[in-house]
Amino acid sequence: MLKTIRKVGNSNALFLEKPILELLGLQEGGQVNLTVTNGSLFVTPVAPKYVDPEKLQACLNRVVDEWGDVLARLPVNPAKRMLPRRKKKS
Repeated sequence: MLKTIRKVGNSNALFLEKPILELLGLQEGGQVNLTVTNGSLFVTPVAPKYVDPEKLQACLNRVVDEWGDVLARLPVNPAKRMLPRRKKKS
């Protein structure tokens, strides 16, 4: 998913949509650890809450439905495929 860093006051911000926050078990005010490895930024919840598997799947489906065309164009190493392909609805 492509995001844009935006100016907010004297800082910059990366805005995350509600489905992404739900996937991470986060809400406004939640704390995250930021880790930079080999030029990539990783955002990890400090104290993630339990997320119901069915709710997680519903969020994933919503993200794939909304951003699937963009996600499909991202380069992926087939040996380390992270996003399972969804079957198209008949």
